[in-house]
Amino acid sequence: MYDLAALESALAGTCFAGKLHYAACTGSTNDDCKAAARNGGPHGAVYLADEQTAGRGRGDHAWHSKAGEGLYVSVLLRLAIPLPRLTLLPLATALAAVEAIREAAGLAVDIRWPNDLLLDSRKAGGILVESHIEAGAVAFAVVGIGINVHQRSFDPGLATPATSLDLKGGTRVSRQALLVALLKSLELGATALLDHKASLTIPERVERASTWVRGRRVEVHGPQACAGITAGLDQNGFLRVNTADGLVIVQTGGLRELI
Repeated sequence: MYDLAALESALAGTCFAGKLHYAACTGSTNDDCKAAARNGGPHGAVYLADEQTAGRGRGDHAWHSKAGEGLYVSVLLRLAIPLPRLTLLPLATALAAVEAIREAAGLAVDIRWPNDLLLDSRKAGGILVESHIEAGAVAFAVVGIGINVHQRSFDPGLATPATSLDLKGGTRVSRQALLVALLKSLELGATALLDHKASLTIPERVERASTWVRGRRVEVHGPQACAGITAGLDQNGFLRVNTADGLVIVQTGGLRELI
C-alpha cells in the first residue's frame, strides 16, 4: 500500500502537490486521467492505482497490472508544448523513468525506442502518451507509466520476456520512493520541452541511454514496417534506420532485434 500522506508531503512544491488521486483498483489510469482532462482537470493531476483490470500499452497491447506488484500511474500535463516538440514527450518520459529507477533501485535501464524500459533484454516497464490537439496546439497530454516492481512471474506468451526491479536487483524496491523520484524527474523533463535548447538535448540523451537507436539490427513493426540497422535519432526523436532500400525515418512503431 501507498502512504498517501507521505506522498503528498514528498511532492510539496511540485506541480503534483494536492492533485493525487488513488484507487485500489481501476480499469486504466490513463482512461481515468483522460476523463479528468476532458472535465477540466488541472495540470499535474496524478492518477495512481494498485491494480488495473484493463491496463494498456502502446498499440492497445494489454499491460498486465497485478495488485500491489507494480507502479501504475498516469499524469495530466497542460503545458504549452510547441506541437513539433510533442514527439519528444515519450522520450523525455523514458529518460525520467531511467533516472527514477536508478535512484530508487540502483539499476541501469536500457530504452528500446520509443517507449520500452528494459533491464538487460527483458521488459520492466512501458510508457503510453496520449495527447489532445485543439486548433493546432497541445490542449493536454496524458502520460502513462507502468513499471514492474515486485512481480516474480509473468505470462509466458509475452512478445518480450519480462522482469521486475526486485528480480533484477535482488532486493525489495519501494514503490513509494520510485513514484516520488519518477514524478520529480518527469516534471523537469516535461518542462524542458518548453525550452528550445533544452529540448534539443533529449534525442542525444536517449542515444546515450539506449543500445537500440544506433548500430542495432532491427525489424520495425507498424505502419513503416522495415528492417535494417539503426542510425540514431533526428531532432524530433524519430528513429533513422538504414535499410537495403535506403534511409527510413520511422515516426512510430515497435522494434525487435534481428539476429
